[in-house]
Amino acid sequence: MPRGRTVRLGLRAAALLAALAMHTSAALATAAPARPGFAVGEIVVRFTDRSRFIVRPGQRRVPRTLVTVIRYPAAGDPSRVDVIGAPPARTAGPFPLVVFAHGFDITPAPYARLLRAWTRAGYVVAAPIFPVTNSNAPGGPDESDLINQPTDVSFVITQLLAANTAAHGILTGLINAAQIAVSGQSDGGSTALAVADNAHYADRRVRAAMILAGAEIPGVGGYAFPPPAPPLLAVQGTADIFNAPESTYEFFRLAPRPKFLLRLPGAPHLGPYTYEQPQLGIVEQVTIAFLDRYLKADPGARARMWKAGDVPGVAALSRGAPRKLKPAGATRP
Repeated sequence: MPRGRTVRLGLRAAALLAALAMHTSAALATAAPARPGFAVGEIVVRFTDRSRFIVRPGQRRVPRTLVTVIRYPAAGDPSRVDVIGAPPARTAGPFPLVVFAHGFDITPAPYARLLRAWTRAGYVVAAPIFPVTNSNAPGGPDESDLINQPTDVSFVITQLLAANTAAHGILTGLINAAQIAVSGQSDGGSTALAVADNAHYADRRVRAAMILAGAEIPGVGGYAFPPPAPPLLAVQGTADIFNAPESTYEFFRLAPRPKFLLRLPGAPHLGPYTYEQPQLGIVEQVTIAFLDRYLKADPGARARMWKAGDVPGVAALSRGAPRKLKPAGATRP
């Protein structure tokens, strides 16, 4: 998120998340009933945008390269996940595409469970590693590069659609180009929001947006939600100290319908999207139902979404944001 509200998770934090996930595997397995789905194949692809460059102090400029982790529905036993180069479930496709943007000072790795859940549900899921803001960026991550990430996402979409039409390859014919969603968490949520709904960045190929603890990019402007704005799902923990809930509510109030807000009472900034249960299981179910409704046009998905998002004391799904509180001491005119 913007400076002053940034979650700074480096390699040690990522390792801690992995350890927590291992120690709580029983809870993860029982948080939500598993839905029948696909095995998960995985490839890692390097996309290089030679029209845009990274310039670091004292170094020569280099093209922007986006190493992208791509998960896809694979043939075979659904219990198999992240199988490198697995044969795709081509006869069941083509599948909708979801491009996911990670937060600042982190990589897509800690979000693996959520991304796998989307893939198992029948989506190709691509997670680019942003070259300047990831935790392993040379010289350390630099949040000022956030303004370049929406264009990175659109570039990745273009490259994936080119791979979809190539004569040969794992992705050939696997993606439905008319069914594309963007999502992201923290600064990645800000990135996805700009790709979906900002006048300067909006990508008309996007048909749905899921913003997880995200906000408008500071100083950019242009959040006019130019029509036709895609359906929106915003998710926000009420105990998030890095992305204040009002940051989500602010853009949510501006967005046209259809829009949905999933509030997670007492939930923090990162846990509900990486390891914290039962919130992660709820986020998985609600986001899959949202995608099923607005990308696959599944008539039963709306009811599933409302049911999954209604957990007293844990999750509340609504079509409106809480009313903005007046500053202390404010009086009526």
